[in-house]
Amino acid sequence: MTQQSLWQFIIEQHEKLLTQITQHLGLTFLSLLLAIVVGVPLGILIARKRKLSSSVLGIAGILQTIPSIALLGFMIPAFGIGATPAIAALLIYALLPIIRNTYTGITEVNPTVIEAAKAMGMNKTQLLFKVEIPLAMPVIIAGIRTAAVINVGVATLASFVAAGGLGEFIFGGISLNNTNMILAGAIPAALLAILLDQAIAVLQKSGYRLFHKLKYIVPAILIIFGAIYLLTSVSENKLKAGFTPEFMGRQDGDLGLRSVYGLNVNPVVVSDAIMYKAAYEKELDLISGYSTDGRIKAFDLYVLNDDKKIFPPYFAAPIIKTKTLEKFPELEKTLNLLSGKFNDSIMTDLNYKSDYLHQTPEKIAKDFLIKNNLYKNSRKGNSGTVRIGSKIFGEQYILTEMYKMLIEGNTNYKVETKTGLGGTKICFDALMNDAIDFYPEYTGTGLLVLLKPTEQTIKKVSQSPDETYNYVNSEFQKQYGIQWLIPLGFNNSYALMMRRKQSKELNIKSISDLKNYIDSK
Repeated sequence: MTQQSLWQFIIEQHEKLLTQITQHLGLTFLSLLLAIVVGVPLGILIARKRKLSSSVLGIAGILQTIPSIALLGFMIPAFGIGATPAIAALLIYALLPIIRNTYTGITEVNPTVIEAAKAMGMNKTQLLFKVEIPLAMPVIIAGIRTAAVINVGVATLASFVAAGGLGEFIFGGISLNNTNMILAGAIPAALLAILLDQAIAVLQKSGYRLFHKLKYIVPAILIIFGAIYLLTSVSENKLKAGFTPEFMGRQDGDLGLRSVYGLNVNPVVVSDAIMYKAAYEKELDLISGYSTDGRIKAFDLYVLNDDKKIFPPYFAAPIIKTKTLEKFPELEKTLNLLSGKFNDSIMTDLNYKSDYLHQTPEKIAKDFLIKNNLYKNSRKGNSGTVRIGSKIFGEQYILTEMYKMLIEGNTNYKVETKTGLGGTKICFDALMNDAIDFYPEYTGTGLLVLLKPTEQTIKKVSQSPDETYNYVNSEFQKQYGIQWLIPLGFNNSYALMMRRKQSKELNIKSISDLKNYIDSK
């Protein structure tokens, strides 16, 4: 296959890119406007009542230190998914620099100027609006400038809660091992931050007069961009669909649904961490998912039949460099102790314990190994350290713990785990760069995301699990010097799913049924 250039990718995806840029600006501007409305009065208040300053700035500082992903997660129970939690999180991140700079700007106005204004008979309101704010304006605008740049960066994470923006390309590219997609999101985000910073810098240098002239125009621009964002985020379908960034760009994902089924559901992009619950709570009607995910059982979801077979086999197996197996001669035999010990229902049950019963991966792994007579106490060996990586979902954490216990119990090797590495690209790059020694991968991902063969090859080798496994194992050894060990036995393929009750009511049992239902509306 010929390598697509960045420019070709941008031309091909220009409509989607423009939509994402508009959404990104809308999120940034709406949250910034709200932060100004909240932050400037708070800054003025603590400048007047300075005993409150430590408390208010302290709380704003603590909120600023909360990791952005965690903050978005906290917003979901209160606001659901979509624009609202993203704007609320961005508002919180923008508060500290605006409050602090407003407070600093007003408190540092020269006391002699204040005394002169009072001597002229100005009351507190006149003093504030005619003396203090004009003199503090460059410092206040500097705080707004800082908040704007912060929000442009943090807004890339809005895609995790189905709020759109340039994060859709960035995180989709990371998951899909697609550098062009990453750059198509990252470069515009960086340019937006620079342009917004420089535009506000012009206001800062121009002083209060220009800002006074623009005090109605600027909010209007912010509101207009916000309104455009909300309009571009509305789905035309009655069925609300949400797909992960990776699913959106895969041939065995949204691309395949469009080309094979002719199905276009105008999905929002959402993190797999929240999509199952969003479906359960009726914020989404249709989601992409994984066929062995425990949340299918937990939230009573129904997996639609892939009657045209766009999802190839996704059998899990550890992938490891041949030179690593030579370095650790006991490793291959130890890792293969898990081969054939799983089927789909077993893995679904283990995931259920993690996703819904909230058991720790360590407990789940240990219980499984004990049940299968595979658990041994750690030898606490010192014959070298094996580093295990994992992607950022429960199943991978469980498998990582199983491998850790097996290695420590059956060999004299130490184990380091590097879990939560993100998508396929991050894990595979870590493996190639020797940052990790192995991680669990899926044959379908190896085929479509890492090897990217021709469509003819895909059709040929995806007819059976064995053909897919043999092809990816052979090609990985040729291209990368990496072996696929014996598969574990379960097939964690992509799937489309709905609430079970809803699928019964609408009589949708397969993806073709879904296509017919949407066409009839």
